[in-house]
Amino acid sequence: MASLNLGSSIDFSQRSLAVAAAAIAFNPIFWKSVWSTGHHGGLLIWNSTMARQEYHNKILTKLFGGNSRYACYALGITIFVLGIYRDSLYERALRHQPSSPALESSLAQLVAYSLLAMGNTLVLSSMWALGITGTYLGDYFGILMDHVVTSFPFNVCSAPMYYGSTMSFLGIAILYGKPAGLLLTAEVLIVYMIALSFEE
Repeated sequence: MASLNLGSSIDFSQRSLAVAAAAIAFNPIFWKSVWSTGHHGGLLIWNSTMARQEYHNKILTKLFGGNSRYACYALGITIFVLGIYRDSLYERALRHQPSSPALESSLAQLVAYSLLAMGNTLVLSSMWALGITGTYLGDYFGILMDHVVTSFPFNVCSAPMYYGSTMSFLGIAILYGKPAGLLLTAEVLIVYMIALSFEE
């Protein structure tokens, strides 16, 4: 059985790897934060989250003529499109990376397809359970659900979209046989855990 040495199996000179890593970090920063220049030595300081800005100041709702539902839909479309773009950058980065025989076995492929099936099930079923406004921060726009969703997949884990997405990233990394994908998947998990810390 082939061993996996991450350090020698990743081509850090590939610009596409850095671009994918930046896109992975950018997405939650975009929809979770608003950065502003502070008066403390000109440093960038944490102002608030975008969702909290909407909740307190209705910035996006005002941009849509006071229609909070349209504002939520616009944010949802933006987040969705950025996610698709991030995924395409991830796939492009993997294409430029070396493969590892340790990730190309029949067992590895079975694991990859299983992760993709489970990950996509968690993501799609949570979107189905929450709907568009529930998925894309509708509560910060004053669009509340009638009840807390406790059915599948929320009875399996507290953040099925984050964990499902992470599983899908890992599944793709293994399916392509790319150790660089394992590194980028670790980044996905870290940024999602940081995002979760702001939600809880």
